[in-house]
This record gives sequence, structure tokens and C-alpha cells, in this order.
Amino acid sequence: MRIAYISTYPPTECGIATYTQYLSDSVSVKGKEIRILAQIGAKGDNVFEVYAPHDKDIASKLFFHVERLTPDIVQIEHEFGLFGDQRGVQIIEFLIRCNLADTPVVVTLHTVFEDLKYQEKIIVQHILNLSSTIIVHENFQRDILLKNYNCPNPILVIPHGVREVKRVENAKELLGLEGKQVLLLAGYMRSTKNFEKIIDLLPRLVEKNKDLVLLMASRSRINEHSDYKDLLYRSLNKPDVKRHVKILYGKFPQFTLDTILSAADVMALPYLKGGQSGVLAQASALLLPVVTSELMSFKNWIEEVKGGFYAKTDDEYVNHITNLLQDDDLRLEFQENIRISNESINWSQIANRHIELYEKLIVPPIGGAQFYYRPERLDSNTKIVH
Repeated sequence: MRIAYISTYPPTECGIATYTQYLSDSVSVKGKEIRILAQIGAKGDNVFEVYAPHDKDIASKLFFHVERLTPDIVQIEHEFGLFGDQRGVQIIEFLIRCNLADTPVVVTLHTVFEDLKYQEKIIVQHILNLSSTIIVHENFQRDILLKNYNCPNPILVIPHGVREVKRVENAKELLGLEGKQVLLLAGYMRSTKNFEKIIDLLPRLVEKNKDLVLLMASRSRINEHSDYKDLLYRSLNKPDVKRHVKILYGKFPQFTLDTILSAADVMALPYLKGGQSGVLAQASALLLPVVTSELMSFKNWIEEVKGGFYAKTDDEYVNHITNLLQDDDLRLEFQENIRISNESINWSQIANRHIELYEKLIVPPIGGAQFYYRPERLDSNTKIVH
């Protein structure tokens, strides 16, 4: 089986690029052929640099590669704005071209909110009409689609995957944080992350937790949200705050990020907007309890996994963070809850669910015909028949 993923891809820095790398690698391990059709800048085996985000002919460039690579399935990792102007409308033309070629297309919608803009709603409706199957990460996202759109094709809920990785045991020592209670803020700097909420509460948190250090490991892409970044750093540079803060900067490749996550006792996610968070998946992989805002995706995760608390008020943020920092047994309980949850949503399990879907979408040309593919790396006595 040959799958073509259409997405951003590393070393491009983007949550969807990282997501696609984890998913495609996990599917590849299970004996499937992978092709990546990506924006200019992507690198790797079977990765094709196809288009720049400002191009006017994205649909034709993508389909040119589909025609020549002849995938059995195309999967689009969709985010608004990745496919040209007008919120990425060119992806609709590409879907039409795939329909004309009888090529099944799965679309993962990474952004599903009640308050999408007018242009975005039109694009979503066309995606729903033209896709073989839609994937979302959350049940409430499927509910939003069913409530607000005509949905002629199946909508499947497949959670965001979680890596299988061990904590870096000496992480606090590596970061000079031995004996400290470490509260982490991490991820790209955007105003919707609401990091200033935790910074503003820091004096109250320090009053209750004398050994507290706020570990700030965040960055922005080039000049994206530069005013917000400047605002945060000014607020962190105040004398009464600065002595309780450790700021890390850099590119944070995966093992570096794992070290930072492993040094933390609690992560705060005070977001104002967002779907299921890649940062939450990173925290889960390192068994890191969280205190979040009451965004639907966070509330659902906390109620299902019991790996943290969500907060409605400033008092709740302070109390929940303090409880987790001071109660070792509670932290260990939440870590175990996260570990158990991760067993069903590790990337291997998520890959299996995608492959099950792909197999259903490949239609035999005649009754009794079998799909056959033998990966080159398997021995000569091994065959794969679906």
C-alpha cells in the first residue's frame, strides 16, 4: 500500500509537520510505502518539495506528483492557510482532481471550531463533500461538524498520537534546577497561549511555593507575534519576578525538549483558543501533569485521563498548581494515569487505526481480488496480503 501524505514536514517548524513525521514513520514501520508531498524546505527519504505557500498553482503541482507517484491513498493534513491565499482555497481544486482520478482522499482537519470565519466555513463544507473520509482528533470536533455542516461522508475520531519515550532522569541537574519546584511554560509564543496569565500569578505562586522556579522555554517563528514576545519578556524582566524565572531559548530539537519537559514538575497550559495540543501530547509522553484552561479539548483530556486539573479562575490556577507541586503522591497518581492512557494512543496504535481506514477505502477491481505489497526490507518468505 502506497500512501501520499500532503503536509508541511520537518525540518520546517510546524506542529502539523511534526505530527505528519510521527504518523508517517509509524505507518512506514508497519510495512507501508510512504510518500510525502510537502512545502518547499521539507527534507527526507521519499519527501518531495512541491510548492511554496504563496504559489497560485498549488493544486496542479500537487496533482502532478500524485499522477506520477500513483498512491493508493492520499491523506491531507489540513490547516487553513497552508494551501495559498483565501485561507487555502486551492486544496478544493486538488480534491476535485483526485475525485476525477478515482483516488481516495482522507483529510485530517486539525482546526475545527464553532466560530470559523466565513471563508473557512465554505472551505470546510467543500472538504466534507469531496473527501472519502474525514479524521478529527476529538469527539466534540465531530459533533461541531455534524451540527453545522452537511456531512455526506464518514467522520472518524482518531486521537493525537503520543510518543513512547523515557524521562531524562537527571534533567533538573542538567538545567541547574536541583531541589526546585519547576513550573513549565513551553511552546510557540502566540497571544492565544495566554502565557501572561501565569506570569501575572507568579508572585502568588511563589508566596505558596518558596522553591518555585518558572521555567520558560518558548519561542516564536522569525517575527511572528513579535509584539507579544516583547511584552512577555518585559514582564519577566521585572526584579520581583526575574529571580524566580529561568528562561531558555533556542530551537529545542526533540531530545532537548524532552530534557526540558523532564525537568518540570507541572506544565501550565492557560490557552485561550486551540484544539488538541501538540504540546499536551509532548507533556503526556513525558508523563508530565498539567494545569490548563477550560478549553473543551483540555477539559475532555483531564476528565478522561485524570492527568491534571483545569482552572476557571486565578484562584483555581494558583491552588491547582500548588497542590501538584506540594503533593508528591498526587503527582505520581496523575503520572500513572497518563501512562495508562498513553498505551492506547501511542503512535503505533494510531498508525494501526489509520491503516484500517486505508484498507477499507481501497476497492478491489473484482470480487476475490487481493491487494498485494511486499516491503523490500522483509525476507523472501514474507508476503503481505490484504
